[in-house]
Amino acid sequence: MKTLSDGVLKAESWIDLQKELFSFPLHPDHGRYRSSLAYRGVGSSMFDLSTSLMRIDNTYMESHLLRNFKKYARSVLKDDHNDWELIAVAQHYGLPTRLLDWSFSPYVALHFATSDISKYDEDGAIWCLDIVKVHELLPHKYKEALNEEASYVFTVDLLQNIYNIEVSKIKNFNLEKEEGNDFVICLEPPSLDERIVNQYAMFTLMTNPNRTLDNWLEDYPHIYKKIIIPAELKLEIRDKLDQANINERMIYPGLQGISEWLKRYYTNTKLMKFEGTSDVDIPINF
Repeated sequence: MKTLSDGVLKAESWIDLQKELFSFPLHPDHGRYRSSLAYRGVGSSMFDLSTSLMRIDNTYMESHLLRNFKKYARSVLKDDHNDWELIAVAQHYGLPTRLLDWSFSPYVALHFATSDISKYDEDGAIWCLDIVKVHELLPHKYKEALNEEASYVFTVDLLQNIYNIEVSKIKNFNLEKEEGNDFVICLEPPSLDERIVNQYAMFTLMTNPNRTLDNWLEDYPHIYKKIIIPAELKLEIRDKLDQANINERMIYPGLQGISEWLKRYYTNTKLMKFEGTSDVDIPINF
């Protein structure tokens, strides 16, 4: 693993990548090999950690988006008064929100870093975020709530319990900064369907809807790392993930996932770009 700068590494092989992603040691308290990291895979290492709400350049419309979405989502919502559940459901169904998708699985993150074959001429990346260290920066009442539940991630119910129903609104979350500092919450979404379960999903939620997470992380370099995946490694990673059944048919259960997997799997290699081989077909045996 090559170090490019503080917190930024570059994988040199499949084995090199495995060693880095699974480098967490035996935990001294519970004696298990379990990571405190969440993972986010991106097809291009140039992508920042902006939210879907930022990408429509209309963050001040967040409350209007959620209010209107809620009118049509009542059959799905367990609690009409829980804005945390509302925003998680909205994110899951594609509404622009301030949430950012992560996974507890490094292989799911690797899938998303290598699933877009149109970006095989670009380096990808895996962002690794230390959840425990993120939550060490929380205001006292949030840390206390996690400690009481002996949990290291929030659920929509746990967040709701911190507030009373009258003030449990996402817009009020913006006012929660201590001494003007933004903070981030790691939220495990409700298991709405198999997709969330299979993706081992997690969201990050920041008090400032106008600030990218990577900008916030610059102030806390000890709580994350970014692993660059060279373009020339993507095909090997992709094929080995397929062999391990980490693909669209697992990530998106049902016929849509099957179709997405088959479409990518059987795409003519002339449409796939590889570093140093732009004019050469790379044969794939099916």
